[in-house]
Amino acid sequence: MSNLLPQAEPERCESRPDAKPEIVSYPARSADLGAGLTVTRALPLRQHRMVGPWCFFDYYGPLTFEGRKVMDVAPHPHIGLQTVSWLFDGEALHNDSLGFQGLVRPGELNLMTAGRGIAHSEETPARNSGRLHGLQLWVALPDAERDRGPGFDHYKDLPVLEPGGGRVQVFMGELDGANAGTCAFSPLVGAEVRLGANGHLRLPLDPEWEHALVVIEGEVGLDDQRLAPAQLHYLGTRRDGLELIAHQPARAILIGGAPFDEAIIIWWNFVARTADEIRAARDDWQAGRRFGEVKAYKGERLPAPPFQVRPIASR
Repeated sequence: MSNLLPQAEPERCESRPDAKPEIVSYPARSADLGAGLTVTRALPLRQHRMVGPWCFFDYYGPLTFEGRKVMDVAPHPHIGLQTVSWLFDGEALHNDSLGFQGLVRPGELNLMTAGRGIAHSEETPARNSGRLHGLQLWVALPDAERDRGPGFDHYKDLPVLEPGGGRVQVFMGELDGANAGTCAFSPLVGAEVRLGANGHLRLPLDPEWEHALVVIEGEVGLDDQRLAPAQLHYLGTRRDGLELIAHQPARAILIGGAPFDEAIIIWWNFVARTADEIRAARDDWQAGRRFGEVKAYKGERLPAPPFQVRPIASR
């Protein structure tokens, strides 16, 4: 999905390999995009930019509708990242400039590797349930992989853990011996965690990694703290596990990974290392070069927003 809350200036993003194992909560920000669709951004935030290789986290819904296309994100470009599309309810249709099409439903994953450049669109399909609730995440590609050829994969059979008191589906990377088997270029984890009423579960973590939780529904308790929705709850490093509790049914997303040892900059839908790379990608998109055409989409593509270059602070 396109970055629907773009800024004119690029953002510098870095991991925090020396972060303490404490909970630091940052309010997410939301915007109403019309048609009843509100998007909430949990990453990057001004106070916190990355969690391992994860550099972007938007979620939307829940939404009910009838007789209209509530998601209609016209063709737009990406470089230097993977897009991770995960739904809790409803359907979304992906089309890209390689000719791939992927209809994603809850429990399935659409994973697009942009590499040196790809364009795609995302829409509500003509046949739909009238519901939409999901998220879009980005994973930054390491320098050695970011100029690779683009690709797209759809996954249906993703592993589920049932550690007592809850259910965990791993959609990227590995958790507690369960490997999603999805295409990845950095050590990482992405998982949907669901707890029932009075649920209590424990998840082992790699203490060398940094992790974060975003509560989507309900409230979750960790370390005698209440983790509320609409916040990024950064958990730092040097944690060997989580003990989560919920008095009422709750849903959260766990992301984590080895601290990313490269600084990146993000602007619009591009992850790069320099402003010159972003400017070149923007120019290519505007001129119809590099990214190809999403022939399956009926309509105009998204134009690039204005781009401003100013000195970028490290944090």
